[in-house]
Amino acid sequence: MSEATSPNEQEQPTPAVPEAAPAGKAEEPSKPGKVALLLAILALLLAIAAVLAGGWGLWQLRALEARDQQRLEQLQAAREQAGVAAQRADGLSARLQQLPAAAELEERRRLLAQLQGDQQLLNKRLETVLGASRQDWRLAEAEHLLRLASLRLSALQDIDSAKALVQGADEILRDQDDPAAFAAREQLAKSLEALRATRNPDRTGLFLQLGALRDQAAQLSALNPVFESQGGVLSELAAEGDGASWWSQGLHTLSQYFRIDFSADQNIRPLLAGQSLTQVRLALSLALEQAQWAALHGQTPVYRQALLQAADVLDAHFDRENPASRALRTRIDELIGQTVEVVAPDLGNSLTAVQAYLERKQSARESLAPEGAQGDEEARP
Repeated sequence: MSEATSPNEQEQPTPAVPEAAPAGKAEEPSKPGKVALLLAILALLLAIAAVLAGGWGLWQLRALEARDQQRLEQLQAAREQAGVAAQRADGLSARLQQLPAAAELEERRRLLAQLQGDQQLLNKRLETVLGASRQDWRLAEAEHLLRLASLRLSALQDIDSAKALVQGADEILRDQDDPAAFAAREQLAKSLEALRATRNPDRTGLFLQLGALRDQAAQLSALNPVFESQGGVLSELAAEGDGASWWSQGLHTLSQYFRIDFSADQNIRPLLAGQSLTQVRLALSLALEQAQWAALHGQTPVYRQALLQAADVLDAHFDRENPASRALRTRIDELIGQTVEVVAPDLGNSLTAVQAYLERKQSARESLAPEGAQGDEEARP
């Protein structure tokens, strides 16, 4: 600092020294410090805003890239579809070039219409033929059922089977719904009523009953004779004892080996044993078996003769005192009176009526066939 001073400097008063701040109060920051703090805060906010703006811009950029990639893929798919459509268009163009002309298409359409008409006519004829064939088959079945019923009656005299067969033939004629079948159905109704009125014996039951008798006859055996006291001296001697004396025991033992018959006017039958008993059983079984056959076939004379033969075998070789032979003889007497023959009605009239109906129907169809064929020829273009 130089020794010479300007007059202005000399005239400036010396600044007053500020008084000391009172104790207990902090010094307030100066105004330039506040400004600097505000600037720092503003700069920090600007930096945060810049970072956020940069992040948002980066996210937008990524989104734009993804969208561009998707649009690029869509564009590629559209190009592929356009290529496929172009190929199809080329194929359609080639097919269009191969199509015939309009005149040729018209000719083909006319031929197709004619072919469809012929096909419809053929279908109609086929339905007519098949329908007639079905009716013929059903009517032939009715005739066959009647023939079978007649055969069952003549051979086996089976009333139940014959009724079922005639009923089936009547149902076939009913399904025809033809007034011309009235006469045939009338004869079938008469045959059915005749079959219902015919007596139908239980020949199967008789066969089984005779079979049971055959089994019973195979077990028949001769009745051994026993000594029976009829009174007199022997009875008095036996009565003197207590029933367990040697005399009573002796008489009982002798009765097992000897038989004294004082009825000389009665026939004495020898006891059957061994081979003789077997032969008698066989003869009785054969007679009952013959009766079974006659019962099944409705042969009443053979049936009765076989049972009479069985009764004679029983009477000749077995004693009436034998309970088994007596029961068998009683049962044979009961079965002899059974009737196994069936007087079957004649189904010839019904069969003739059905055959006549078939012939009339066939004649009517043959008379209509030429007219139908001529009409079809005229309808064909």
